[in-house]
Amino acid sequence: MSDSASISKREGHSLQKDEAELARMGYKQELKRELGLMQNFGVSFSIISVITGIPSLFLYGLNTGGPVVMVWGWVVVCFFTMSVGLSMAGDAHPTSGGPYFWSAMLSRKGNAPLASWITGWFNLLGQVAITTGISFACATFISTACTLNTSFVPTPKTTIGIYAAVLFSQGLTNTFGVHMLHYLNNVSVWWHALGTTSLVIAILTKAPKHQSAKFVFQTFIDGTGPPGHGWGDRASHAYVVVIGVFPFSSLSYDASAHMTEETRNAAMSGSIGIIMSLGVSAVLGWFLILGLLFSIQDLDTTLSSQTGQPVTQIFLDTVGEKGAKVLMVIVIGAMYFCGTFSVTSNSRMMYAFARDGGIPGHRFFSKVNQRWKSPIRTVWLACTLSFILGLPSLGSSVAFAAATSIATIGLYISYGIPIALRVIYRDQFVRGPFHLGKFSYPVAATAVIWICFISIAFILPSVNPVNSQTFNYSIVAVGIVIIYSVGFWLLSARKWFKGPIKQIAVEEMGIDVMDPANAEKLKGIVEEVA
Repeated sequence: MSDSASISKREGHSLQKDEAELARMGYKQELKRELGLMQNFGVSFSIISVITGIPSLFLYGLNTGGPVVMVWGWVVVCFFTMSVGLSMAGDAHPTSGGPYFWSAMLSRKGNAPLASWITGWFNLLGQVAITTGISFACATFISTACTLNTSFVPTPKTTIGIYAAVLFSQGLTNTFGVHMLHYLNNVSVWWHALGTTSLVIAILTKAPKHQSAKFVFQTFIDGTGPPGHGWGDRASHAYVVVIGVFPFSSLSYDASAHMTEETRNAAMSGSIGIIMSLGVSAVLGWFLILGLLFSIQDLDTTLSSQTGQPVTQIFLDTVGEKGAKVLMVIVIGAMYFCGTFSVTSNSRMMYAFARDGGIPGHRFFSKVNQRWKSPIRTVWLACTLSFILGLPSLGSSVAFAAATSIATIGLYISYGIPIALRVIYRDQFVRGPFHLGKFSYPVAATAVIWICFISIAFILPSVNPVNSQTFNYSIVAVGIVIIYSVGFWLLSARKWFKGPIKQIAVEEMGIDVMDPANAEKLKGIVEEVA
């Protein structure tokens, strides 16, 4: 047998195993399974995108704690974030539903539907908000790039227009270019890795001078308000530190889980994809933060840059205008890739939730396009909801930070529920191929504590004085989701939503899983899953 025939046979066996595992959990193979380990890793790595999150929140970081909080906050956050990632990676249920499916599997009988419902809605909120934050950052940096050597002055309306165009193009890519995502993924990984490394080397090499180690590793700044009106005295420094580290916590790394129905050897590849993306991003992100901080030429000029972006000012001060344009292209390209794959992950989560009847219009949104083998309808649902969530930026200067807060709260709560259930009901936890052995419980407990802490930190106001322009609106969005999910559950959903459904078995019985009238017929089947 030739090498190519042998490889083809192994791949065929792997695909059959993956489809059998999916069938064991009750679902048909409807999405095209063509991703390998590196592509699965690449989706999460591209969405974490340190070259998106750090530059877009660099001004916030400098004002809220300054270099010392940025440098050491990153290390602390990465440590605890890895505990969350390790806890998620140990699950044995590789489906597109991710956390909401895990919650159902880890709950006791009778509680699975509620746990799945709440987790699903918080994950959906986080998925939409993370796409908003990423693509809005891309639009903002495009606006900033347009000001270099031109008379263009960006306004909230022009930025929203660019934002709409960015989302629309990302939606088109996920619609008509879905067969290209496999290759685009590879480009994105190299763009992020080489782009970040090249950027840091360029600014450090060309910088006329470098900041001292004392400035980078020890300088604390409280710029959370007008001079003399920040959070103030030393007693408040702890508060500034807490709200200063939260931007670095906004990492969406469940994408590897949402892509498992399109990944070969999904049970192992999805887990490794989560861990790899977090580990590589942690190292690369710290490298980027240090490079930017050491390259600051004048702190006051950087903070009050006419470009509106301190990172752009650092580029101008170190590599000049032409070099700055090149580096901005690198950053904007990374942000665009990041947003594109965020839409991909978002749409898969919505598709999985709709497949189990979890969202309004689930009959419509649970359809997979047979030509492209992709959930096209949820692609555009993701883009539409993300655009709506970005509209408050027209009236509030802190809307982007609020979107980041919403994303992190939603995602972390959706991660925290199944991890907490794993801790509470650890006697029924089923390990996946990847697990931590005797360390599983303490790591999971650490993850739950961290999630509780960070969820509270993200709803705190970050600017003083607090007014309509500086209010942290994340609590409003989170409150709406809590009221909707709990209220709708009590009024209606508890009567018909039964959590993840054994789709194959149900359809063989001639039962429409999307019809609430069939709730009683589904009850016995669902209890087998729970």
